[in-house]
Amino acid sequence: MARTPQLLDHLGRPYRKAELTREIAAPTIGGVRSPLGGYPGDGLDPRRLGQILREADAGDPTRFLELAETIEERDPHYSGVLATRKRSVSQLEITVEDASDDPIDVRLAEDLRSWLNRGELQDELFHILDAIGKGYSFTEIIWDTSLGQWRPDRLEWRDPRWFTFERVNLTTPMLLNETGQEVPLTGGKFIQANIRAKSGIPTRAGLARVVMWPYLFKKYTERDWTIFSQTYGQPLRVGKFDPSASEKDRATLMRAVANIAGDCAAIIPESMMIEFIEAKNVGSSTDLYEKRGDWYDKQVSKAVLGQTATTDAETGGLGSGKEHRQVQEDIERADANALGAVLTRDLAVPFVQLNHGPRLKYPRIKIERPEAEDLAHFANAVTPFIDRGLEVDVDDIYAKFNLRQPGKEAKILRPSGKIPAQGGVPGRDEGETGPERAVKHPLKGLKPESAALAAESGQSRSAGNSGPPEDAADVLAVGADPVIRGMLDQIGLMMDQAEDLDELRELVLAGFPDVDSAQLSAALGEAFAAWHLGGIAAVAEDANV
Repeated sequence: MARTPQLLDHLGRPYRKAELTREIAAPTIGGVRSPLGGYPGDGLDPRRLGQILREADAGDPTRFLELAETIEERDPHYSGVLATRKRSVSQLEITVEDASDDPIDVRLAEDLRSWLNRGELQDELFHILDAIGKGYSFTEIIWDTSLGQWRPDRLEWRDPRWFTFERVNLTTPMLLNETGQEVPLTGGKFIQANIRAKSGIPTRAGLARVVMWPYLFKKYTERDWTIFSQTYGQPLRVGKFDPSASEKDRATLMRAVANIAGDCAAIIPESMMIEFIEAKNVGSSTDLYEKRGDWYDKQVSKAVLGQTATTDAETGGLGSGKEHRQVQEDIERADANALGAVLTRDLAVPFVQLNHGPRLKYPRIKIERPEAEDLAHFANAVTPFIDRGLEVDVDDIYAKFNLRQPGKEAKILRPSGKIPAQGGVPGRDEGETGPERAVKHPLKGLKPESAALAAESGQSRSAGNSGPPEDAADVLAVGADPVIRGMLDQIGLMMDQAEDLDELRELVLAGFPDVDSAQLSAALGEAFAAWHLGGIAAVAEDANV
């Protein structure tokens, strides 16, 4: 009996199916995986920050991760730009690319695609992108087999403090169990996202490592600004008393001066006086703190979003707002590609392996923003080719414009055009009625073959067809020059579509750029005259009936 091969992940870790369906990295009460963390940001100074960073480099990133969490909570600017970067990716369209054209690969991709179509996925992706700030994140896959298939029931974000890395290379992840021991991760159980702001080990690759120093110095600025505002933001109160005032009166005045800032009210004897002395140049001193704080915010914007125009209303200096937006889109695209690769490796591959075993190729998860396409430009570009005979599948046009093919009972929109008044005859002057005007038109000035064409057209109408010719190409085809004959059908369509002669000219020049214009003009002139006279002859014939 053939032995089923053991499933391994990309790091060679075995799939332990007994652990895949249960939570193995959930928080514990009284254990090392406590959901409550510390606050190393309290009393933070350069010396303490240096110690925290060195501990993370040595393989103990606990305080570093807690400080990264604190910064997101206490710095509104960093929290805002980081959330913007994460949400811009988590809301992008997710697609699944088939591994091959093989029916089995197509079915596997469709199965994965159906699972990804779930409302919780956007929120789960947002938590996976916690790796942008901290450098890495871990998400536990809770598998469900109740329907006889392996399908993820949910994706649970896990606190990165509950994981560590091997001390040898500081890159191989390890899980802290209930007793605090480091154990290898189970294959197919975790989504490990590494989205690096810089090269290096995971604990030194996140954006939090970059923004910690600007955060510290900005907090110093905010503290000094607060002290300055408390000291000089309110006028200095000076109480004056008469030399003959008693100690009791002096104590009363002192209490009034001390409490008037908060209470804005005091009672003092009539012989006493309180003056309010305002500090000079307070505004210029305040600007110094504000500018310094804004400068640190701009540096954080550059680190997180690569530019400042979309967050700080800065459109000059490094380029226009459009160029800054392009920089942000480049970063978004890089994050989306990295996230798609992680989901393919840690989610799509186990999804297929657990249900169908190892395969040579696996479906690929792609996350990307659809490229905006100028459909009007496409229509203008492809129309001349269609006019010259290019065969285009109608289904492709419907798909390009995201339109549904109309059903049998659908109300169809028709192209608008100029419809001549009922009974109107082309070329008839205003005020003239009846067939008299028609018979007044001699065939003067036309070549003999054109006159014959008009007569033949009129005869065909009198033989049983009333009204003007329905199709211009039918008239043009009679007696046409061989060089022009191949164009007649297409020119007839153009004549039906054109609103006026100018529009017809543009259509003809676009459709036949290499045709001799003199020869074409002569042929069209004769055709128009023949069509016109044929219509007149038909009207005259109808009037004599």
